[in-house]
Amino acid sequence: MSELRELYQQVILDHTKRPRNRRALGEGSHHAEGHNPLCGDRVTVYVELDAERIKDLAFEGSGCAISTASASMMTERLNGLTVDEADAVFEAFHDLVTGSGDPAAHEQRLDKLVVFAGVREFPVRIKCATLAWHTLRAALQDRQETVTTE
Repeated sequence: MSELRELYQQVILDHTKRPRNRRALGEGSHHAEGHNPLCGDRVTVYVELDAERIKDLAFEGSGCAISTASASMMTERLNGLTVDEADAVFEAFHDLVTGSGDPAAHEQRLDKLVVFAGVREFPVRIKCATLAWHTLRAALQDRQETVTTE
């Protein structure tokens, strides 16, 4: 268990210090904004689709280490997937961090995202980890209201 915790810390710190795909996308992209009032995290998620496939996925915003790392890793994992495939990864990730499922059952689908399994031990951090994911769903549905974790 200590090895998983150490890996978790290393991956989170890496994606916090050097977030991947942290940028805005141009015209024609879908986007949505999210806010976690509890800790002040704010994120804008941008999605460019090619038919039903995610052609490009990016984010901007500010937040805690968990929120930033989750958004960064989400963009890496979902780029190139179909919307349905991305939705399946969303469900697996949500189950993982909320403790609703067995992490081993989702290991292949989640790939490196399994490091977030430790978040379930800190219920207040679940909202940090899932903010970008819920915001992505809103972007894909062209919802205009700000996504909130409350």
